[in-house]
Amino acid sequence: MLLSREQVRTLDRRAIEEYGIPALVLMENAGRGVADVLISLGITGPVVICCGKGNNGGDGLVLARHLANHGHAANVLLFAQPDSLSPESAVNWKIVQRMRIPALVLPDSRQIDERLPAVVSGADWIVDALFGTGLTGPLRPPFDRVVALINGSKARVLAVDIPSGLDADRGQAWGVAIRANHTATFVTEKTGFANPGASEWLGKVHVVDIGVPRCLIEEVARAHS
Repeated sequence: MLLSREQVRTLDRRAIEEYGIPALVLMENAGRGVADVLISLGITGPVVICCGKGNNGGDGLVLARHLANHGHAANVLLFAQPDSLSPESAVNWKIVQRMRIPALVLPDSRQIDERLPAVVSGADWIVDALFGTGLTGPLRPPFDRVVALINGSKARVLAVDIPSGLDADRGQAWGVAIRANHTATFVTEKTGFANPGASEWLGKVHVVDIGVPRCLIEEVARAHS
């Protein structure tokens, strides 16, 4: 089963509105599921988690918490001002702060150029939690620079839901995009993943269950097929 960008939006909305599953619960399940995947792949050094301001970044913040709880060195890079975060992401940002997980706020090009190269150079894993399936165009500065630094690092890369810069429906990069070794995607693979060319961006795909009812997934898939 494959889901398009629009189906993913419908699925999230209906899970929240019709089934009463809070968005914060879905985010918690997503981040914890990604943590399980990453731990299973083996962690031998610092994990640098690059978070955007949306819910994909919130998933990364949840991931950081669970990695820290398992004794791993999690380091958060937030590419936004904290007051611009989505409500659910803001909740998890506060928890990360209270847990005293190392975190840097890098909201502009100057700080990215000054701080990011040194941080990624020492990473065992870099987690891409910048943009999710909702992206519908090329990454704008400074995120093109962020992607270039991540792709140029020696660290292994895991993408949360989809590599940032990859079109969920076509499986093609909008421009620059994260080249992941592994992708932990939610609920089911996305339509674009069937494109043979997408594999160079996705790496190995792992499907993470976030608690969306199976009956709803099947209904949404049928309604939009």
